[in-house]
Amino acid sequence: MPESIVVHEIYDTIQGESTLAGTPCTIVRLAGCPLRCHYCDTPAALPFSSGEERKVDDIVQEVCQRNRALVLVTGGEPLAQKQCRNLLGELVKIASIVQLETSGAFDIGDIDSGVRRILDIKTPGSGEEERNRWSNLDLLRDGDEIKFVIKDRADYEWAMSVIERHSLAAGGLPILFSPIWKLMDSKILAGWILEDRAPVRLQWQLHKLIWGGETQSV
Repeated sequence: MPESIVVHEIYDTIQGESTLAGTPCTIVRLAGCPLRCHYCDTPAALPFSSGEERKVDDIVQEVCQRNRALVLVTGGEPLAQKQCRNLLGELVKIASIVQLETSGAFDIGDIDSGVRRILDIKTPGSGEEERNRWSNLDLLRDGDEIKFVIKDRADYEWAMSVIERHSLAAGGLPILFSPIWKLMDSKILAGWILEDRAPVRLQWQLHKLIWGGETQSV
């Protein structure tokens, strides 16, 4: 495998998000993202120059040595690098569970079927609503998850309208509402969810609760 990819960092941690929150995992964070979400909590990984170019097989070897059942590939925006697809295809050969967190601005249709995709639908509060690739919703499959990062009531109502318009609840996939750290009060968001009987799951960023919101590489 001669292909190379720019990696921002690789480290072991507790998965802080998704339905697997609380699970020990290895994170492979790729460098570079063409989006500029207002609430981005990993700005250091936005430039493609923020990482080191590494061979795909070297990355796979390191992940294998770390020997975690769960591997999360994130960014940045991992699919902004074409070789990410090859990396994912190799990781599913060595890890029990491989997750990909993607903004949904790129086509997810050719991702290895063994990868569990977390589609982060961009709300108006992100400033990147127009980057949503709505055709990705038709490509979701069992094992995938849908995520909305909620900034305020406007984001909440927008997300609820998307769920209804695209019949997302009928698909049976987990729908996660994640309050922006220090901007959206989780108690208020929980109240809205309960009042509306929303078909969603409130998602905390567990790693921030453990190590603090400003700590990186956790």
